[in-house]
Amino acid sequence: MTVRPQPGRPAASRSSRPVMLGQNQYGKAENRVVKITREGATHHIKDLNVSVALSGDMEDVHYSGSNANVLPTDTTKNTVFAFAKEHGIESAEQFGIHLARHFVTSQEPIHQARIRIEEYAWERIPASDANSQFIGADEVKHSFVRQGQETRLTQITYDGERWEVVSGLKDLVVMNSTNSEFWGYVKDKYTTLPEAYDRILATQVAARWRFNWTDDEQRMPQWETSYKQVKKHMLEAFAETYSLSLQQTLYQMGARIINHRAEIDEVRFSLPNKHHFLVDLEPFGLKNDNEVYFAADRPYGLIEATVLRDGCEPRIPEDLTNL
Repeated sequence: MTVRPQPGRPAASRSSRPVMLGQNQYGKAENRVVKITREGATHHIKDLNVSVALSGDMEDVHYSGSNANVLPTDTTKNTVFAFAKEHGIESAEQFGIHLARHFVTSQEPIHQARIRIEEYAWERIPASDANSQFIGADEVKHSFVRQGQETRLTQITYDGERWEVVSGLKDLVVMNSTNSEFWGYVKDKYTTLPEAYDRILATQVAARWRFNWTDDEQRMPQWETSYKQVKKHMLEAFAETYSLSLQQTLYQMGARIINHRAEIDEVRFSLPNKHHFLVDLEPFGLKNDNEVYFAADRPYGLIEATVLRDGCEPRIPEDLTNL
């Protein structure tokens, strides 16, 4: 008969250890949940990728293997799907808030929950005139196509008292085919780049913005409206800025958001410069009058910065890779 070792604290005291446990967390990552809301013949889709990370009194499971304080990661997965049914998915932010509050308030050893969510957008497929007569409506209300633009993001952190909500997007590709210049820069013996007085400016936007809603006594932002408005102001600033550098455009994008959205105190951008170089067509006897470009995917310039409301401290990490 196999005798299983019983979890317990080792004889040596923690203070006598030459090493000690540092920051730790655990949970279930990338739970893909799709929620269909049916309003008669009209359906609505929320498509989320939810990652849960929990931290708290977890020393024993690391030191001795005792699982007495451990909520299984499989349970966190099940909670995601159950909450999609019980609470619905009004927005990625609201869904994450429900989850974070549940884990911290229902499990005494859990002191903090961090919920990260990616949202994938869908739009309806319109019916053709020929088919609408058979369906009985001008619009198919249950057929969708994945939008090929950005992925929406949010991260909710809750410690039982304070909230931190950082939302954002990634993979939003934008381009200005003119109204962009780049000249007057430092030149040394390794500089070969010619100055440009009419160039393409393109980037793939990764952005995060931090809300100033931090406790339940405050009025909660309207998450869906906020996201749509932030994206609108971001794109308007990109389109309307006559750019002398991508840094200038970045600042205008962040400033437009801060100035128009009172619920946001901080915006962080990571903008790769998607270079477009004029192709030399002279060997073929052709003149290239800013018409034909080579799109280079790498190497690329990478412009990153934070834009803050006056008097606010930065809290969004400088490296967005894991946020």
